[in-house]
Amino acid sequence: MYRMAWAAAPPAVDPAADALALGPAHAAQAMALAALTKTGPFGPRTVELGEYFGYVEDGQLVAMAGERGAAPGLREISGVCTRPGWQGRGLARGLMLKLIRRQLARGETPFLHVMRANARAHRLYLDMGFRDERETVVRVVTLA
Repeated sequence: MYRMAWAAAPPAVDPAADALALGPAHAAQAMALAALTKTGPFGPRTVELGEYFGYVEDGQLVAMAGERGAAPGLREISGVCTRPGWQGRGLARGLMLKLIRRQLARGETPFLHVMRANARAHRLYLDMGFRDERETVVRVVTLA
């Protein structure tokens, strides 16, 4: 997987000003969306690890992005996903830019992880202003 760090100017505007702040009440929907889109590790309390934002249409969470890991001066963007049928509208990208603006304003450098096989997401992140910082080997273990 690649670890990528933000290397561009701060986004000029918040393209997701209308996004909903997610919290514990949205945990079940967030977990279902993460499982559907295979966004990576996501548990029932993940939305409590940082700020999470999303879009809800007809009572259904259709896109989200949030924060997970942190280290001094760094903050991870995680849980980025969009429900099939809603993809291609820029929802997740807008949510990410919202988070990036907020993190930079707090003096944090945004970073994220993306699996090497996810070339589409990797290209999107490069185009947004992230740069590859490191490539590491990951072993995914599941319990049967």
